[in-house]
Amino acid sequence: MRLILSIIFFFNLNFSFSQSVTKKIKNFNAFKAGEKLEYKLQYGFFNASYASLTLKEGVVNNEKVLRATSIGRTTGLARLFFKVDDTYETFFSFDKVQPLKSIRDIYEGGYVRNAETLYDYNSNTAFFHDKIKNVKRKFKIHPDIQDIISTFYYLRKHFDISSLKPNDLIYVDIFFDQEIYPFKMMFLGIDKVKTKFGLVECMRLRPYMESGRVFKDNEGIKIWVTNDENRIPIKVKADLRVGSIVANLVSFRGLTNPFKIIVSE
Repeated sequence: MRLILSIIFFFNLNFSFSQSVTKKIKNFNAFKAGEKLEYKLQYGFFNASYASLTLKEGVVNNEKVLRATSIGRTTGLARLFFKVDDTYETFFSFDKVQPLKSIRDIYEGGYVRNAETLYDYNSNTAFFHDKIKNVKRKFKIHPDIQDIISTFYYLRKHFDISSLKPNDLIYVDIFFDQEIYPFKMMFLGIDKVKTKFGLVECMRLRPYMESGRVFKDNEGIKIWVTNDENRIPIKVKADLRVGSIVANLVSFRGLTNPFKIIVSE
């Protein structure tokens, strides 16, 4: 369940600074404080989980920054079988999406974690603090590292997705749970996706995740992202070994740019 919830947080494990074709980063006006996105996950006929992404102003080292908060929880019958209450937070500057502080406060079926990471790019060091076990550790990182939440905003603000061609690959380094994880994602093309808001033109992407106990195969996840200046994930589908989970955007507010709909419903 932890990985499935992570999928909703939109690109959470699936992007990076460098990729095989696109040019140097730009600076897009893709979001602002006050934005909120809400998603529902459905497994078969059951609404299994809820997730949200909220962007507000915050403070780190006496400097005003943006504070991104991602909340995920199981709902309905799923909550009776496996209770999940997850909160992930990332703080980054207004000008550059680069994690300055990360918070992970989660409860997943009895598994509890409360940890904080501070990033120092002068020494390229991440300072990790497990608040439950009171364990502190240092890790070497590189300047282009992202975390599980900042990745989503980094791609929206700095990455020229429009220059991608079908089968282009995007690579990622994400610092998560005391490790750096490399992932890759393929751009598949443009689709028109039916949503509760109407027909929306989207970019279709495929993250390559490890197959095995959870995923049906190495290509079992697809993400559809609005092909507009907002670049928000509107649908995620994960094919599991038994059935599939679909996450859909159900509400939004505070978008910086118009939400483009081809056909209103």
